[in-house]
Amino acid sequence: MKRAIAFCPGHITGFFQVIEHDNVFATGSRGAGFCTELGARSEVWMTEGEGIIEVNVNGKPEFAPVTEYALRRILKNEPHDLNVMTTLGLPISQGFGTSAAGALSASLALCNLLDRPSHEGFEAAHESEIMNHTGMGDVSAMFRSGMTFRGKEGLPPLGKVDRFDGDPEVVLCEIGKPIKTSVVLNDERLKTKINAAGKKCLEEFEQDLTVPTFSKLSKRFAIESGVASPEALKAIAAAEESGHASMSMLGNSVFAFGEVDRLEEVLRDFGTTFRTRVDLKTPRLIK
Repeated sequence: MKRAIAFCPGHITGFFQVIEHDNVFATGSRGAGFCTELGARSEVWMTEGEGIIEVNVNGKPEFAPVTEYALRRILKNEPHDLNVMTTLGLPISQGFGTSAAGALSASLALCNLLDRPSHEGFEAAHESEIMNHTGMGDVSAMFRSGMTFRGKEGLPPLGKVDRFDGDPEVVLCEIGKPIKTSVVLNDERLKTKINAAGKKCLEEFEQDLTVPTFSKLSKRFAIESGVASPEALKAIAAAEESGHASMSMLGNSVFAFGEVDRLEEVLRDFGTTFRTRVDLKTPRLIK
């Protein structure tokens, strides 16, 4: 029996534009966002076997299609069974990049066990997110970490991801019921509206890659794209008395920069809060 452990930060997108190609690694989203110190820790145990994969999330057996797809892509036909124990620091389906973080942390651990290059883990997680319609740019952003501007869609080196300055503390708030990313990405009318709003934000952001501009454009995108819930808009308005806030894409949640003590106090009235920092480290092996 062999074991490896890896950690992957969470990721939050402020605004984006979906761009699809025939090549899955060239497909993704342009946009801007940031990685968080709260993310996913995956412990992978590998034994000789018949290719059985069991995934536990936060101590409970879970159907985890994004993680399983990625692991099977790496495992191929090798005669191994996998037992995966993933611990998430943030809620699922709330725009915090947990499906990507879980899949990528498990994939990096498996690559280590099989003596495969780490980039194979990034490829497996990115492909899985695209094929399962659970995300378009999280894995690409995690590849760079920090505050990121995805100037060209796709996984690097086909995609282009740059950092912009900033490692602030941030308050997150889970407002209500999760939003399924797959539902939004499969709605062509909504996707057209998202892409139009995203294109305008990207063009303006390229002129001023700063945290205040990112925050301002994220709020504009949340409103113009039509994806923000009424509850999220109320939370954003309340938080803006003490900083900058917007909706996490795509989730029924918000993020806020500024006077974090006051922001946390204000946002508690709207839901469960989490306090974290922007993660400047890339996904990594722990053991």
